[in-house]
Amino acid sequence: MLTMTVFSADDHVLARFQNIAIGSGGVAAIHRHGDETTPQGVFHVAWIDRHSRYGTFYGLDYPSASMARRAYTEGTISRAQRDAIIKALQQHRIPPQNTPLGGRLGIHGVGSGDPNIQKAVNWTDGCVALTNPQIRQLSRWAHLGTRVVIR
Repeated sequence: MLTMTVFSADDHVLARFQNIAIGSGGVAAIHRHGDETTPQGVFHVAWIDRHSRYGTFYGLDYPSASMARRAYTEGTISRAQRDAIIKALQQHRIPPQNTPLGGRLGIHGVGSGDPNIQKAVNWTDGCVALTNPQIRQLSRWAHLGTRVVIR
């Protein structure tokens, strides 16, 4: 069973969520557009959409600089794309979401979908999904800049 743990700034456990879902492609070192994997790494909440179809959506600053460097080295993205990602992150902006690495990844609830899906299957396109009560609980701690670790 997958879990998600929320830590305070001084690394105290604030909450541990069980029964989470990830991308239907599993986890990956680097997510690529359309592969439905959830990327592993350290991210930050970069935007919050309280009116998404999944309830509240906590968008992550994906891709990270290290992922951009690795993808460039592997030939997945261009030098210009790598540089644009790194520059955006250095300026605390959302990195480009339209490269071969994809984007629009985050943490969200089930919304009006079947709440039992969480127990049955990993169903997202690469996000971390919580139940609707869990996403409401997460709202106590998640804000712009909150560090998110996916392992």
